[in-house]
Amino acid sequence: MISAVSLTMRYGEKTLFENVSIKFRPGNRYGLIGANGSGKSTFMKILTGQIEASAGEVALDSGATMGFLRQDHNTFDQETVSNTVYQGNPELWKLHMEREHLYTAAELTPEEEERCGYIEEDFGEAGGYTMETDAAKLLDGLGLPEDKREEPMETLPPDLKLRVLLARALFGKPDVLLLDEPTNHLDMSSRDWLEGFLQQYEGTVIVISHDRFFLNAVPTHIADLDFQQIRMFTGNYDDFMTTNAMLLEKRSRENAAKEKRADELKSFINRFAANASKAKQATSRQKELEKIEIEKFKPSSRVSPYIRFESATRLGDKVVDAEGISKTFETTLFEDVNLTVGPGEKVAIIGNNGVGKTTLLRILCGDLESDSGTVLRGDTVDLSVFPQEAMDVLDPDAQAIDWLSKFCTDEQQKETELRSAMGRMLFRGESVFKLCGVLSGGEKARLILSSMMMRQSNVLALDEPTNHLDLESIEALNYGLGLYADTVLFVSHDREFIDSLATRIIEIRDGKVTDYPGTLKEYEAWKQKQGIR
Repeated sequence: MISAVSLTMRYGEKTLFENVSIKFRPGNRYGLIGANGSGKSTFMKILTGQIEASAGEVALDSGATMGFLRQDHNTFDQETVSNTVYQGNPELWKLHMEREHLYTAAELTPEEEERCGYIEEDFGEAGGYTMETDAAKLLDGLGLPEDKREEPMETLPPDLKLRVLLARALFGKPDVLLLDEPTNHLDMSSRDWLEGFLQQYEGTVIVISHDRFFLNAVPTHIADLDFQQIRMFTGNYDDFMTTNAMLLEKRSRENAAKEKRADELKSFINRFAANASKAKQATSRQKELEKIEIEKFKPSSRVSPYIRFESATRLGDKVVDAEGISKTFETTLFEDVNLTVGPGEKVAIIGNNGVGKTTLLRILCGDLESDSGTVLRGDTVDLSVFPQEAMDVLDPDAQAIDWLSKFCTDEQQKETELRSAMGRMLFRGESVFKLCGVLSGGEKARLILSSMMMRQSNVLALDEPTNHLDLESIEALNYGLGLYADTVLFVSHDREFIDSLATRIIEIRDGKVTDYPGTLKEYEAWKQKQGIR
């Protein structure tokens, strides 16, 4: 078990959380949730000993081991992928290195020669004889190509590095496993594998995630960081949402009832305090009033942006018509693909990482040339794009408000329009003047979405828009796109986002493109009937 005792964390005058005491018990899986900036990652780093709290302490059961997903992705650049994973079990790695030394040294000391008689037994008991197989199973599940596993970590792109570091955290089978955003950069098949792995995990799991499907599939409990406190709820994310709404409503009703009663008492006291015949009753009511405690709610860190997309011009019957398109880089991603997208469709492009989802989206948007075939867009199409990399469109040296001003339609109302647009997307006060280059991932995403709303385009293309958004922003985007009447093309690995939004699924797999007219659940049911795994 791991527990926090009276933990407080402050940065200057800002308090993230205060006097938090909570226990995480063996066999349970905890989803740690909260708005961006509420302190989730900070709390996780305190639990792992990476930073110190302003006050309080962390207690780990004697003899218990701890593993966590490291965020310092370049620490192991000089190690091979396999060795990086093996080091996730420090005891086994130490025995492995000792064994390697004993078997390769030109000369051994008498103590080392004696040690040779015991090393195999210790190595075997620690899992040494299956360590290559165990590591391979993790890397297979997380989708790391086999030909990369003896390569130095520095040769891997960031998304594959994350997978190796995740495998490293899982490899040692620690008693307490802490994972901060483990699904980032994972495709749907790898997310499914990780969900299954964690569901069977016997230790204590604490995981931060913004993936609603993951938070419903994995946690047995939700730890909600809000109001500068952490409250524990039994069940998954949907259970939390239901229970939390009921509790907030109950607290609000109770406070309203107390306030009403207090007003009644004050009114009586003011009217009859000087009346000798009523003095006793007034005194009684004064005592009752003094006992009423009206709860003062701390402000919630959970705030939702307001996201609504509208179209300034009517979209005609023709949106995108692609005939015989193909694309090859080092390998062929897809070839001879025919697609026609019409008005009002919401098309999800899915598939494992590296299969060409972004490439296909860019070709359909006209941002990339196909190697063959043609792509025609309708004359009425006005397209807005949310790119996978925010800095592809943002100017790092421009203030956020200045960058957004390019999309204003009314020069006379420019200042009002800008402030209103940024306020709806949670940019308040001086934050509107932050340079685009120093914005957080969530802020960059919200700024680009704000520009898309201001443009009022009739076709939206979004490449993994939920990657850096918190749960409230994801749900607001999901709702806003659901209300949008015109065409949406999007790439995503977020299963809940896809299934609640898409009316059509395009999957790229093994160089082939499957075009299915229906929701994700319907598509997966169809694949099951067809015997497609």
